[in-house]
Amino acid sequence: MASSHTVLMRLVASAYSIAQKAGTIVRCVIAEGDLDIVQKTSATDLQTKADRLVQMSICSSLARKFPKLTIIGEEDLPPGEVDQELIEDGQWEEILKQPCPSQYQAIKEEDLVVWVDPLDGTKEYTEGLLDNVTVLIGIAYEGKAIAGIINQPYYNYQNNEKEKHRNDAKAGPDAVLGRTIWGVLGLGAFGFQLKEAPAGKHIITTTRSHSNKLVNDCISAMNPDTVLRVGGAGNKIIQLIEGKASAYVFASAGCKKWDTCAPEVILHAVGGKLTDIHGNALKYNKEVKHMNSAGVLAALRNYEYYASHVPESVKSALIP
Repeated sequence: MASSHTVLMRLVASAYSIAQKAGTIVRCVIAEGDLDIVQKTSATDLQTKADRLVQMSICSSLARKFPKLTIIGEEDLPPGEVDQELIEDGQWEEILKQPCPSQYQAIKEEDLVVWVDPLDGTKEYTEGLLDNVTVLIGIAYEGKAIAGIINQPYYNYQNNEKEKHRNDAKAGPDAVLGRTIWGVLGLGAFGFQLKEAPAGKHIITTTRSHSNKLVNDCISAMNPDTVLRVGGAGNKIIQLIEGKASAYVFASAGCKKWDTCAPEVILHAVGGKLTDIHGNALKYNKEVKHMNSAGVLAALRNYEYYASHVPESVKSALIP
């Protein structure tokens, strides 16, 4: 039965269900009250219990169903037995009803690389800025990001809080907590309402906790009307597709392949563009270095405007 569907669509359908479970785990860790925070390389580079549990859940669930996949996760975790409660073996049937784009129909499991960021926006998570947080599962083929799943565990968080204050009864259907966005190149992106930023406005979204002179010089050169400083690469791309920002600019080497793989697919599937600061496409082969050392530049529309305003001094400082 399942074999009548292509490997790619079965993987996306499974990853959707796995991402939904991941969102539940993220919320449970907060609810239990012990984040068990570990500092990795710096005070802004943190890992929580949620990062660890979600990575175990995603990687183990995928590996059980697709043993020939290459899976690269952000967290460096020792191998070991994974609690059965963390395993998700469901798949979202709605995705299996969609046609697989013809160029991906013959893909084999072993040809795919999955990039996993179990909790994008960890620092914001620890500070209670929960609407910044996403779970990212990106799927790459021949070095190109071709499918992606983004779970927002706290989507509708503010509505839920308002609902609770207004009424102790269960929140209404308009305030369902969490959502999952997914996309496949050549098919489209789903789970949100596409909206463009106001025409003629340069609203730039950028890093909240990893800013520096290069980042700020690059943004200034683009003559922004507004600068939004928020956490998480997934969150920033969602701002682009929902019309809250017109460009995502990060002229620094801080972000990694697992930050950009899934969000890039969603943006590209609706006609946007994401590159490094030089305009080069990012590569996602399993052998590639994990750091996006030449930064990130992304826009839903008018990408060329932002690309043309990157100062030469910024380009020369960021080597691909």
